[in-house]
Amino acid sequence: MRILFVHQNFPGQFPHLAPALARRGHEVLAMTDEKNERPSPVRTVRYKAPEPVTTNGMLGRNYSDFAERGLLAARGARALRDRHGFTPDLIIGHTGWGETLFLREIWPDAKLLVYAELMYRTRGEDVGFDPEMHPDSDEGRFMTVARSAHLIQGIVQADAAIAPTRYQADSFPPELRVKITVIHDGIDTTRVCPDPEARLTLPDGRELRAGDEVLSFVSRSLEPYRGFHVFMRALPEVLAARPGAQVVLVGGDGVSYGSAPKDGRGWKEIMLAELGDRLDLSRVHFLGRLPYAQYLSLIQLARVHCYLTYPFVLSWSLTEALSAGGYVVASDTAPVRELIRDGRNGRLVPFFDLGALSAALIRGLAGDPDAPRLRAAARQTILADYDLERHSLPRQIEWVESHDPMR
Repeated sequence: MRILFVHQNFPGQFPHLAPALARRGHEVLAMTDEKNERPSPVRTVRYKAPEPVTTNGMLGRNYSDFAERGLLAARGARALRDRHGFTPDLIIGHTGWGETLFLREIWPDAKLLVYAELMYRTRGEDVGFDPEMHPDSDEGRFMTVARSAHLIQGIVQADAAIAPTRYQADSFPPELRVKITVIHDGIDTTRVCPDPEARLTLPDGRELRAGDEVLSFVSRSLEPYRGFHVFMRALPEVLAARPGAQVVLVGGDGVSYGSAPKDGRGWKEIMLAELGDRLDLSRVHFLGRLPYAQYLSLIQLARVHCYLTYPFVLSWSLTEALSAGGYVVASDTAPVRELIRDGRNGRLVPFFDLGALSAALIRGLAGDPDAPRLRAAARQTILADYDLERHSLPRQIEWVESHDPMR
């Protein structure tokens, strides 16, 4: 087949699938935003990056932004068709940014497969989950409904869709859920594995090693959606109980999900101001965003890894921490429960229960007698169902090739 991947940040969720399809003899091309600097595993073309869109109505702003990106992607697709004679048999795209919205008009005969990451809901999920940080309101729910328009349109147009977890697939209404196959992106368990020799050098020159009393916390951005505020509030008790513990946080100071603080400060600045001298900053290390190799060393050497999240998209960092044989203390929220069973392959605590979180972290740092069993079970969870080469990638390839128009 001729296969076109469309993703503004390619390879995005497709770093393994795209080259694997090329190795199987398919002609594979990717189309991405001209500002995307990530290396691509396959031949790539670029479409013009969208300019900021100005609209008078807040409810229409999101759709205007996504439709503008979709328009520019469609113009890039038209150039591929008219100037270069490229007509795909199959298009694989991500619905999240609107890039697939108009591709049917360029190539009406191509099959369209989409990555269905999450459908926003007004109740029962992230909206209203944390009233302190994101107060619930009618207007907020209106905005959530409006933000779903392009996602609904994208999956309605598609022939089929894929989602990485059952939780994420089940966020879509039943009439759309029937199109979605659940296949995780996959974890390279050969690379992401336990390493008793793992080491990480901190900016101050101190070297951390596997076996040291280290507590890790990882998020793309340090923000409430990933429980940053809850984790920080638990730290004073943890540090007091474990005077030898070192805490390492990885993540940017911006916002990836939800909204930024109203006063212009970042969440890190807000939490440091709230905790003040209750926090021993000589033992709390903010490393920002790390190169992958250093991040991997951290989750391999940490005695305890903490993962917290609203009911929302599951982070790769959780699956990788489990694959590395991590002792994981995580929030007892729906996306996490799909991977972790409390006391079997990790520890679960209620998201807002600071006492339970502190106690679980202290227990792990002190040397939980169950740690070897939990670590082995964590690793086995990923090997059994999320391994890239044995499970995820073969299933992804089969899913794609089952939609060959010539079959």
